[in-house]
Amino acid sequence: MLTTTPHLYVRRPSPTTAEFTVTTCPPLTLPLRLALIFIFLLRVSTITAALTTIYARFFLSSPTTNSSPLSLLIQGEIFPLITHLLYTLHTSSPGQFLSNNLCPIPSWVLLLSSSAVIYFAFFVQLYTTESLLVLRGLGIQISTGGWGRKTRFIPTEKIRDILINEAFRGFEVRYYLIVLVEGEEDVVVVFPRLLPRKKIVEAVWRGVRGCLFEGEGTVGGRKDGHV
Repeated sequence: MLTTTPHLYVRRPSPTTAEFTVTTCPPLTLPLRLALIFIFLLRVSTITAALTTIYARFFLSSPTTNSSPLSLLIQGEIFPLITHLLYTLHTSSPGQFLSNNLCPIPSWVLLLSSSAVIYFAFFVQLYTTESLLVLRGLGIQISTGGWGRKTRFIPTEKIRDILINEAFRGFEVRYYLIVLVEGEEDVVVVFPRLLPRKKIVEAVWRGVRGCLFEGEGTVGGRKDGHV
C-alpha cells in the first residue's frame, strides 16, 4: 500500500524548465494520505517517548543528588524550552506510566534501545524519490536520497552528453541514464537508487535532451504527466 514499482512524474513549469521525478510512492489517494498522517503521528509520538525516557533516566536531577555537569548543561540556559517541554512530558500521566514501567530496565539497555528507536523513526523511509531538474541555458540538478538528500548541479557547459547505458545486474540487463561531465572520468548516474525500467529511462532521456539542447521536449507526446 505504501510503496509501488518506480514510476515517473513529469512537470514542465515553462518551455525551458522540466522536472522528472521517479518515485516508489503510489498515487496519493485519501486512504494513503490518512495512512501517511497516522504514520507521521506515530513517529512523532515514538520519538517523543524515547526522548522523554532518556531525559528522565539520565538528565533529570534527583532532589537528593547533585546535578551532573551534563545535566546542568541540558537544564541550563542552552536548551530551556526543550528542557521545560521534556519535564512537562515526564510529569504527565503517560510520562509517569512510562517511567514506572521502564524502571527495571538497565540504563545502558534503555539508552541503546531509545537511540535505536529515534534513529529508525527519523531515517527509515517508506518510499524512495529521486528527481532530475533541467534548466535550459543553466544546467541540470540531480537529487537523490531521503533525509540525507544529496543534490548536485551540473552546468550546461560541463555536460558533454547524456546517454542511456546498459549493464548486467545478475542475469538481468538494466538500462540507466548517465551524464558525461567534462573533466571527470566517472559518469554521473541519474536515479542511481531506483534504476527505473527502460521505458522510463528513455522517456527521461528524450525529455532532457529536448529541453536542454533542442527545444521543447515531450514525454510520450505530453508535456506533463506520468509514466
